[in-house]
Amino acid sequence: MAPVSKADKKVAVDAAAWMFNVVTSVGIIIVNKALMATYGYSFATTLTGLHFAFTTLMTIVLRCLGYIHPSHLPFPELLRFILFANFSIVGMNVSLMWNSVGFYQIAKLSMIPVSCLLEMVLDKIRYSRDTKLSIGLVLVGVGVCTVTDVSVNSKGFLAAFVAVWSTSLQQYYVHYLQRKYSLSSFNLLGHTAPAQAATLLVGGPVLDYWLTEKRVDMYDYNLVSVLFITLSCTIAIGTNLSQFICIGRFTAVSFQVLGHMKTILVLVMGFFFFGREGLNLHVVIGMIIAVLGMIWYGNASSKPGGKERRSYSLPTTRQQKLGAASDSDDNEGTA
Repeated sequence: MAPVSKADKKVAVDAAAWMFNVVTSVGIIIVNKALMATYGYSFATTLTGLHFAFTTLMTIVLRCLGYIHPSHLPFPELLRFILFANFSIVGMNVSLMWNSVGFYQIAKLSMIPVSCLLEMVLDKIRYSRDTKLSIGLVLVGVGVCTVTDVSVNSKGFLAAFVAVWSTSLQQYYVHYLQRKYSLSSFNLLGHTAPAQAATLLVGGPVLDYWLTEKRVDMYDYNLVSVLFITLSCTIAIGTNLSQFICIGRFTAVSFQVLGHMKTILVLVMGFFFFGREGLNLHVVIGMIIAVLGMIWYGNASSKPGGKERRSYSLPTTRQQKLGAASDSDDNEGTA
């Protein structure tokens, strides 16, 4: 039996990481939908804080077991990441409240061109014509699937603007920090999850009360709702980890493009689990267009010149360069 090449191993790990992200992301959406729609738990920001609290516990266990090794992330970098990440969560929740579903979906679609702009400006990435066209096809397909009525006001536009830019910056920063400081996904989560859990659990109940006029401590907790909350938090561990793994391996733009496969799966799963969300002809056509665009993007971006860095190197210390040289094979398999 021929030995597995390094390229084949990378493809296999990439595919596994992506499937891990798809399964956990779709799973948590279905569970959260049931939790909020059926059991009335409408405290999205507080729930996200609980997600990161569970993720923090996971990183503590892994550190005790020796799977997470000591690493360094400067406090200013951590603070900047937490700022982007929390503004992303708050911005998305407020945008959904102040905007129509149609404009909310358009705002989410605009994250792809914003992420492209960040890569072109900050990483000096150059895209081929086919890569740009394939991204455009994905946007058209997902837009046909999801965008219906579109109405917007000034404060809704501001919320969407903050949500789009903060989310794009947060996802770009995941890839940036992993490369610059040679951090695995586990290491980066070990630095960021505790800070996000603390800030969201403190500020989340206040924001949720402002958005829903309901207090999280007054919710009628029962066995079933607590089980759903626990299940949501457990799946979130995999979602948070897989997001860091995928962005570390694929970059933020590829993560966004391929991420719309999850939007399509959610539509399909919604049809099977929540029958009132039927699939009509224009949704099916949109799905087909989006999938074709994703296949085209994967092919176009992998070709020579499809997506390449012109001239850019991250500033690293001599020690980091030596460490990266010795650990490059390990990082390629885990981050």
